[in-house]
Amino acid sequence: MRKVGGKGMLGLLLLFVVLIIYTVWDNQRIIVVEQEIVIEHLPEGFDGFTILQITDLHEREFGKNQASLIEKVNSVKYDAIVFTGDMLDSNASTNYRPFYQLIEGIHNKTHALYVPGNADPNNYFLHPTRPFEKDEFIKGMEHRGVKLLESIYTINDEAGAAIQFVEFDIAVKNKEIYLNRPEPNNEAYKAYMDHQKQLFDEMESLDKSNVTIALSHYPIVDRRIDYMASSPQFMFRQFDLLLAGHYHGGQIRLPFIGALFVPEPWYDRRGILPPRDRVKGLWEYRGIQQYVSTGLGSSDAIPMLRFRFLNPPEINILTLKKK
Repeated sequence: MRKVGGKGMLGLLLLFVVLIIYTVWDNQRIIVVEQEIVIEHLPEGFDGFTILQITDLHEREFGKNQASLIEKVNSVKYDAIVFTGDMLDSNASTNYRPFYQLIEGIHNKTHALYVPGNADPNNYFLHPTRPFEKDEFIKGMEHRGVKLLESIYTINDEAGAAIQFVEFDIAVKNKEIYLNRPEPNNEAYKAYMDHQKQLFDEMESLDKSNVTIALSHYPIVDRRIDYMASSPQFMFRQFDLLLAGHYHGGQIRLPFIGALFVPEPWYDRRGILPPRDRVKGLWEYRGIQQYVSTGLGSSDAIPMLRFRFLNPPEINILTLKKK
């Protein structure tokens, strides 16, 4: 067996140093990924409608006071902006500043929507002896111009045609089963369930003839769609488009292999070496188009590997096209 000589060791060390420097740089830059999405029954007035998707910030900071990220966001034109969860790094975190600084610096918040991720706090604070109210994180976000999407948000064009954004979870729950669950005997929970009933009532006004875009933190994999479509617990809908994040594109990606792991219990091997065409970008299953962004931040889903490799942070411009 040949031994690695001094020059070989030096070469390996140099390669390792170059990879470290590149990875540090790659984790700090932000790319804008553009995607056209064809929706055949898209109204003429929405042909070319653009959605900016931002996801999985995980409290990352890009420049002082988020200056680099804010500059990147404000450099692109869009009609609506959606935040698809994991703005924080833990649902117990109170480090709201990175997200708040971002939304304070964004110019166009005419149609700005948010849905939570697994690392964000619950939308509402529930305590047996305290009033039912929105979580402080949500209050601060809405004060800064981003709306919590809980049921339906409608955008109309000049001709009266509409696009509907819906919160995925409430859109697919079976109202009768969900509202008839046993409930704790306290005023806060009763108020919460009354609010849920109101959201279900709002969902009944959903116009099936309009384009419907669902927002979810979690991608909805093929097996889960099959399960929801066949289970009486759900009222699965034929969405025109579903936007999600969560996977970070695998976070660690290798040439010719792609993602090593995504946190997805519905996949074989619980997400180890997932299907390459079901990790990021656009795909379609059972007539439902789904777009999954790799997002901006990183997590410790893989211990000791809390960084992105060959997978730069991204924001996404999605352009809706009729044809």
